[in-house]
Amino acid sequence: MEEKYYINIWINEERNEKLVNAGLAHLTKDALAGMKILQLYCTKVQKDKILKLYSQAKFDSATTKSIELLPPKAKDKMFGLVIEKKTIEVIDEFLNIL
Repeated sequence: MEEKYYINIWINEERNEKLVNAGLAHLTKDALAGMKILQLYCTKVQKDKILKLYSQAKFDSATTKSIELLPPKAKDKMFGLVIEKKTIEVIDEFLNIL
């Protein structure tokens, strides 16, 4: 089975309301001090493409296995796709529209 990598999107009140309205609030995870995150999963190939597209992004291979420091616009677009498609499986589509 292919290893999964993560992109964590922090959920504020506005985003939480959108998730609730879309019936997706159950997909969030408790993170830090009452804050929630939405974890999107990507494959190694997708991870490598994202890191190539966003030079400022970093991959935390030591602890979280997640892509960090993505620009807010990229995470906003990913979140928008989650709401539109009503799934967290949006990374392929995200990469196709860039």
